[in-house]
Amino acid sequence: MNLPNTADIVIIGGGVMGASAAYHLALRGMKNIVLLEKEELFGTGATGRCAGGVRYQFSTEINVKLSIESLPMIERFKDEIGQDVNYRQCGYLLVATNQTDANIFKHNVELQNNLGVATQLLSGDEVRARLPLMKFDDALAGTFNPKDGLVDPNSVVMGYIGAAQKMGVLALAGVEATGIKLNGDHIEEVQTNLGGIKTRVVLNAAGPWAGRIGSMAGVQIPLIPLRRQMFTTNSLKEVPEDFPFVIDFAKSLYFHREGDGLLIGMSNQNEKPGFDQNVDEDFELENLEAAIERMPIVEKASRASHWAGLYEVTPDAHPIYGATNVNGFYLCAGFSGHGFMHGPISGKLMAEYILDGKFSSVDVSMLDLKRFEEGRLIREYNVV
Repeated sequence: MNLPNTADIVIIGGGVMGASAAYHLALRGMKNIVLLEKEELFGTGATGRCAGGVRYQFSTEINVKLSIESLPMIERFKDEIGQDVNYRQCGYLLVATNQTDANIFKHNVELQNNLGVATQLLSGDEVRARLPLMKFDDALAGTFNPKDGLVDPNSVVMGYIGAAQKMGVLALAGVEATGIKLNGDHIEEVQTNLGGIKTRVVLNAAGPWAGRIGSMAGVQIPLIPLRRQMFTTNSLKEVPEDFPFVIDFAKSLYFHREGDGLLIGMSNQNEKPGFDQNVDEDFELENLEAAIERMPIVEKASRASHWAGLYEVTPDAHPIYGATNVNGFYLCAGFSGHGFMHGPISGKLMAEYILDGKFSSVDVSMLDLKRFEEGRLIREYNVV
């Protein structure tokens, strides 16, 4: 593999953020772009290990606006990029089992409706009527949006990579950034396991590893990697084809169709930060027990597969976009489990910021790195 000596921009991270940014920068006419991915295949880091969910249902205006821009980009993906991404609009059904969540759900639906998103507020009886296979005697309320759904992560990443390569982007898998050399407060070189690349611009799109990349440039990024794991079942013929993406909100327990079976996951509230992507078998049993309690037919299913991936969690569960205190070092990370669905618009936003000095498609200027030291946090409630 021939590593170039120089580049106009080096993008670190070949998941959805880096791939989308590479494509949108090239689309704007930027030349000599190098995309680095440390894994042997693109999109096999955090993006490739996510559940593939996409939704409009968030609790803050900025996250809803990101979805309003990003999800239609996924709908148009095949027409614009030439890659089918299997967007299945099964809808997300979030279920509240305590009054606090029920009250917040009502507020969230009002916010979403005011922004033009057609989320519906359901009563507990309506939740039970929609989910006859599940035991939700304690459901107080629910929210449902029929345009939420599931997308194939690998197809999105490879669609962007392929389209970017056609425009001249050099996308290199199996190349790991090992250091960043500065000249004063300016970027000078990205060092890799195969040598150095002289550049004045670096985009850190390394997901859960973005903090490590930031440290190479002397930039402290307040995000922590947290393991999230899930498993799939064999065929469960009782599950209807229109079964939605169901989230038992208080338990952070979720179910959606995967082939003829189900994909099931749950957040471990006691998970310690780290880069471990091995499945915790003990916690998987807890997840299974909780799943059977909510959906008894799961008891007769067998496990088809299981895996773990990483969230990149910021203190307010919102991403970080834009500049840092090092000239030429840009950041697009910290999506706290929502990165895949916001990847398309985020790559476009970073192309705008790097080339124009401002965000045009969505004003995400409040989601800058400085907000943490300045106390301008914007908290997202709908984190699963």
